[in-house]
Amino acid sequence: MARSSGGSAGVIVAGLTAVALAVIGFFAYQASAAQERAGKPSDANTAKPSPGASDGKGRAPAEKDTALPAASGQGHRVVYGLKQQRVWLVGKNGKVTRTYEVSPSTVSPPPGTYKVSSRASHVKGSDGVPVENVVRFASVDGVTVGFSAALDGSTPTPDAARKTGGIREKREDGEALWLHAPIGTRVVVLR
Repeated sequence: MARSSGGSAGVIVAGLTAVALAVIGFFAYQASAAQERAGKPSDANTAKPSPGASDGKGRAPAEKDTALPAASGQGHRVVYGLKQQRVWLVGKNGKVTRTYEVSPSTVSPPPGTYKVSSRASHVKGSDGVPVENVVRFASVDGVTVGFSAALDGSTPTPDAARKTGGIREKREDGEALWLHAPIGTRVVVLR
């Protein structure tokens, strides 16, 4: 007796629906938690550095190093300071929800305002390293520039002989950026 494919299709649809609802629930929880953190009275236009951040001598960076630059725009955005090698995730209310250091690539975009143009959950980076939470926002001389986190957690110094556009971040920072910056999100690049 032949099996009906309608029954197995129904099971697949039910499974996909359950997965979709779980993902939506997860994102709703993350958004709720982010709003709670952003609404605390102690939040200002500064944020605590990501856990484990230090100046290389075991000390947390000075607050002035982590303060959101004044000329970074308004509203929901990602701010990337080239000189500071730092990212700030800024909510709709203009308050920083997270800030952290990054390792720049060999190709950097000029200062200006960009928009997230594409994303990928897992790919191989332009340096050949497997990466996750890729958020792309610029192209310079044919090199795509974006944020990503290496699956092995490394943030190696890029090979100056190669043109690469991957701005590396720690995995937990990459996940935070991924959740903060869907396609179309403004990315403000400062000197």
